Amino acid sequence: MDRLEPLAERVAARLAERKETIAVAEGSSGGLIAAALLAVPGASTYFVGGAVVYTAAARAAFVGISLDDMERQGIRPASEPYAVLLAKRVSLQLGTTWGLAEAGAAGPSGNRYGDPAGHTCLAIAGPAQQTFTLRTGSNDRRANMHAFAARALELFAEQIGAT
Repeated sequence: MDRLEPLAERVAARLAERKETIAVAEGSSGGLIAAALLAVPGASTYFVGGAVVYTAAARAAFVGISLDDMERQGIRPASEPYAVLLAKRVSLQLGTTWGLAEAGAAGPSGNRYGDPAGHTCLAIAGPAQQTFTLRTGSNDRRANMHAFAARALELFAEQIGAT
């Protein structure tokens, strides 16, 4: 969390200053994005909620996205279009200014969609939209989880001018 905390503090300050809110849907980062944002005192002013969307059951229950929805749109998990859908849906579900999503393969092996360990897709949805694919080249699960969370927070900080 050491690397995540300064990023989360900058994001938190900027969201509070702008009176904006965020919701998070993350998978292979395992809740680290939400934990970092919640570790900042005053989190209730900007953080509305989040979910670890790790399985199809979680995806359906937490963000209301069915496999049929994804197939109709030609979207597969651990892709930029999927991350955008997650970010939009979690923001819509919780009524926030911003949605931040992460979906990938932490490791030690890749996922069933052909992505290697260390692959994740990030998305921001709100007043602006942005996506990013990160490939660490590592199969170290814990290191990847932290790298995914850090890059998500960096990307969001850049988006809202909290750099």
